[in-house]
Amino acid sequence: MHTAREALDPLYFHRMQKAEAVRTGLDVLLREGAARLHGRRAGLISHPAAVTHEDRSLTPSVVALRRAGVDLVALFGMEHGFAGAAADGAAVDQAADPASGLPVYSLYGANLEPTTDMLAGIDVLLYDVQDVGVRYYTFISTLFYALRACGRAGIPLLVLDRPDPLNGLAVEGPSIEPGYTSFVGIAPMPIRHGLTPGEMAGYFNATYHLNADLQVIPLEGWRREMWFDDTGLTWIPTSPGIPHLSTAIVYPGTCLLEGTTLSEGRGTALPFEVAGAPGLDPYRLADALNDLDLPGARFRPTAFEPSASKHAGRPCAGVQLHVTDRDALRPVTLGLHLVAACQARASAGAVASADALASAEFAFLPSSWEGRLPHFDLLAGGPALRTGLAAGAPVAELTASWPAIAARFREERAPFLLYKEMP
Repeated sequence: MHTAREALDPLYFHRMQKAEAVRTGLDVLLREGAARLHGRRAGLISHPAAVTHEDRSLTPSVVALRRAGVDLVALFGMEHGFAGAAADGAAVDQAADPASGLPVYSLYGANLEPTTDMLAGIDVLLYDVQDVGVRYYTFISTLFYALRACGRAGIPLLVLDRPDPLNGLAVEGPSIEPGYTSFVGIAPMPIRHGLTPGEMAGYFNATYHLNADLQVIPLEGWRREMWFDDTGLTWIPTSPGIPHLSTAIVYPGTCLLEGTTLSEGRGTALPFEVAGAPGLDPYRLADALNDLDLPGARFRPTAFEPSASKHAGRPCAGVQLHVTDRDALRPVTLGLHLVAACQARASAGAVASADALASAEFAFLPSSWEGRLPHFDLLAGGPALRTGLAAGAPVAELTASWPAIAARFREERAPFLLYKEMP
């Protein structure tokens, strides 16, 4: 069965005809009968996007594992909760899973890292999460803390690998400066990193000496050049803000709007694919961006009214981003151009006041959900991009160091690649 969105996509069936059968780590484990987990009490870090694909049943991992005889004793939820329904940035409380009755420990609230009490009675901790391949998507921060907690507790961490939906080749963006690590940037690396969760776990564990007994069940059939819709797997929303693969493709750049008074489209049907604010001139903005002739993208004037988040209940005007060539697209660079085009109409260096969201003027937000440095700086990995934009520096100047940053990271990550790049 295909969704209405897929049925209207003229390329969808063509892609599905050429899509290859990729097996996730979960499906590989289940095909083996989950024998390696028999007799062991297991905890599971997961979310609704982690399902079985082998039989097209889309069975949630917790259900599939229990059916396979795995003795699950505890569940762990990340940002958005184990049910995947909580809003971005909203603390999640501990609860019980209504389907299984198992306790669900929150790793996005009072605790970001599994505690000794949470891990008591667990022989192995499983991590089965579909990530989106972007540094500030907080699932990899949870992975970092899970590795550290398992290293300290002497409990093995088993990662059931899943693909990077944006392919494993492209690397783009700045790294993180000293003093700017956070839960939206747990370790220095480019914004778009090109690693699967299993590869990221290996990189974290070795680079930061987390000392976990890390085990990975790799994907079968996945190649680094694959986008998610090349895999034959079914896309499941990874969080309320990433409902579609098209959202994930632009998210590495348009997420930067979170650090500004602009709406990034949360509370609409197209989060991260539309951007704007009350009082913007959508035609002038679209013309300014299209005149840049950015590779792989076009901008269309649009209007929207968010039901939640910034400017909730207020008519907004702005642009919708349409991807015309995802391989040519450089989403992080595009995101900077979008911010620059809106920032140009505001006073240099403006920082939002308490009532800034009632103003049509662009400004950078003064703090973050973490209650400290400007959120834009935490996303960008430092203040350089914000101060450069405020001073009117060309985007080409601000991104000039990125190729070298990408090259260094490719060298750093090379020993941990489970799926080799083609020569």
